[in-house]
Amino acid sequence: MSSATSTASNGRFLTKLTVIATLGGLLFGYDTGVISGALLYMKDDLHLTPFTEATVVSALLFPGAAFGALFGGRVADRIGRKRMLLTCGVIFLVGALGCALAPNVPIMVIARIVLGLGVGAAAVTCPLYLAEMAPAERRGRMVTINELMIVTGQMLAFAINALLDQIVTDPHVWRIMLAVASVPAIALLVGMTVLPDSPRWYALKGRYDESRTVLGLSRTPAEADAEYAMIVDHTEHMTGSSRTPLSVLRDVPWIRRIVLIGCGLAIIQQATGINTVNYYAPTILEQSGLGVSAALVATIAVGVTSVVTTIIGIILLGYLGRRTMLLIGFAGVALSQAALALAFLLPQSTSRSYLILAAMVLFVGFVQMFIGTCVWLLLSEIFPLSVRGFAMGIAVFVLWCTNALISFLFPVLNSALGSTGTFGLFVLVNIASLVFVYRSVPETKGVSLEKLEEHLEAHHDARLAARIAAPGVAA
Repeated sequence: MSSATSTASNGRFLTKLTVIATLGGLLFGYDTGVISGALLYMKDDLHLTPFTEATVVSALLFPGAAFGALFGGRVADRIGRKRMLLTCGVIFLVGALGCALAPNVPIMVIARIVLGLGVGAAAVTCPLYLAEMAPAERRGRMVTINELMIVTGQMLAFAINALLDQIVTDPHVWRIMLAVASVPAIALLVGMTVLPDSPRWYALKGRYDESRTVLGLSRTPAEADAEYAMIVDHTEHMTGSSRTPLSVLRDVPWIRRIVLIGCGLAIIQQATGINTVNYYAPTILEQSGLGVSAALVATIAVGVTSVVTTIIGIILLGYLGRRTMLLIGFAGVALSQAALALAFLLPQSTSRSYLILAAMVLFVGFVQMFIGTCVWLLLSEIFPLSVRGFAMGIAVFVLWCTNALISFLFPVLNSALGSTGTFGLFVLVNIASLVFVYRSVPETKGVSLEKLEEHLEAHHDARLAARIAAPGVAA
């Protein structure tokens, strides 16, 4: 086989793998976005109160997605990334059908929790799998395709909600909205059966022949040999002891510090307030003066913005470092939220409603272009192999807990502080997030996962040596 033919074959394999694996991201996006429109009909059909409405929304996030992430990462370390994604497909299918058929609030909440388990596990496993399969130079683009699929899923949810609102007059239309998620769930199940597990997971389990074989599917022979040698050397070095991931976190300070940074990234991504828009955009726009149908249609603009700006963000990752992207993103989010807070002070009118929509679109654009693309990428990169699934599970558990808390509190804060006060509070939070990024987040662009791990360990050792030499200097 010629070099050009081999390269083309490698590219086709990586493309197929990315499309199939990121169906988990598509489901993640659809299942988190569809509830915003379904709520408008579900309120009457299931007789929701403000409390049960918040419970239905947040049940997917906590305990569902939070514990799906916490245990999904650990299970992915045990049974493999491939089998975990197959399991996610089953959970997505069962959860989607359960939500669509739910006769009352308790069953709906249980079905949303089940769906959340799939969302949380997929949120950990999809980027983990892609990062471990990708060559270093393509890792950023491949992993962030998952973020593109997440926002595409949300946009599809908004568009399908609006379409069904126009063509179906049945008040039970929300059941169709929720049932649509079963289609990509089946596609994920079927697609993952033809893909291998990641070479790094095979190596972690001592299955080196399979690791080398998988590398050969996506690299030239010379590249596969060089990366295989690096993986073997690194894996044998990192897995020489029989310590559990929990004991590694307890006993190895530099790994513990990286996990804390990962948890911090998870918190600040959700602290942007992005999911107040994803879950409550139609409600916000309806309260600003638009009708139900107009609010659903206007929300499509938010979904389209997410997709377009995520694509731009993926392109920018080829030119800008991760840290630079995050710093620009949090500065832009704070400014756009300040504009949104001020827009709510204007007298009520149709113009005011569309000004609020414009500020929301600007806010979503900054999050998706600069923050959403980077945070999931960093979480898939920074954790060492010996605890990668477990550590990412912890970080994404924190992410979903923060998501659930903010989503649950948003209606309460909005009622107590008003929209201006609530989004003003988010401005302050995002300024604090910018400071965290500047002080703590490492750069990971263009480095193999193994070299990155060595760099982070060496950086910690250098910081520790500097602190011992100069106790008065902050580490």
